[in-house]
Amino acid sequence: MKIDGACHCGNIRYEAEINPDYVVLCHCTDCQAMSGSAYRVNVPVLVEKLTLKGEPKRYMKTGSSGARVTTTFCESCGSPIHSWSGDNPRFFNLRLGSARQRAQLTPKRQGFCSSAMPWAFDLGEVPRV
Repeated sequence: MKIDGACHCGNIRYEAEINPDYVVLCHCTDCQAMSGSAYRVNVPVLVEKLTLKGEPKRYMKTGSSGARVTTTFCESCGSPIHSWSGDNPRFFNLRLGSARQRAQLTPKRQGFCSSAMPWAFDLGEVPRV
């Protein structure tokens, strides 16, 4: 599936070819802290299937596996763009909050569920406003 999107201010734009069957909802503590939310929605995209316009800012950290993880975001508005592990990645983890087609990209799996907020799996009783 071809998708496209941009950061909030439009300084970073992208186009990607993804497999919607690989959309994942991530509950890891890094995704919680870096998104400012209880989880984040990602999809892997092969490096050669992602085209970026604009230069995102990079932040590097060591993941729980010991691998170096690079995450990117727009320097102007702070919107997260993507991440990867190691020095020569085969794929990026694209953040789907900025994809125009995000309503069509239902997560098919959830990861790092042991880090999930206890209320994250059952929001059916929370009033909708």
